[in-house]
Parts: sequence; C-alpha cells; structure tokens
Amino acid sequence: MLNFKDSSFKKFIAIAVLFFTVSLSAADGKSMAKELGISAMSKASSQWKRVFKKTKKMKKYGIDKLSEGDKATLKDYLMSHAADSDSPEAAGM
Repeated sequence: MLNFKDSSFKKFIAIAVLFFTVSLSAADGKSMAKELGISAMSKASSQWKRVFKKTKKMKKYGIDKLSEGDKATLKDYLMSHAADSDSPEAAGM
C-alpha cells in the first residue's frame, strides 16, 4: 500500500511532475516554426543566418519573443532544413 507521507514517495512524485513539466514545455524547432508560420525551406541557410543576426528581421517573424534557448533550437531546425540543406523540409510535413 502506498504511504503518502513517505519521503521517498514524495521525492518520486516531485521528480515525475518535474519530468513531465519539462517534457511538455520543451518545444522542438519544427513546432516552433509551425507556430510562427515559418517554413524552413522558404530560405537558404545563409538567409536564415542573416535573420538571426538582426533584431529587426527576427521581429518580422516573431522570433524576437522567444527565449535564447528556443531561438537556438529554432535556428538549428531552420538551418538543417533550409532549401539548400542536405535534408530540406518537405512540403506538408
């Protein structure tokens, strides 16, 4: 029988909640791009680099509102699936 007052049980619950919270809040680059209405294949990788270098360009796409970690994740996704990449984003995917 579960003992809800047991400290090891409380630790387990805390770790489980933390794990699921982090899993749900961590967005991947593809979902962020979709949410922002950005297609990785709409630009070449050099063009995406320029977007991330200028605040004005990031603002145009709504990227400026993301955290630094999310910006890095999104940039990595856009660069790896840009039109000139080895694995460009396929239409409808």
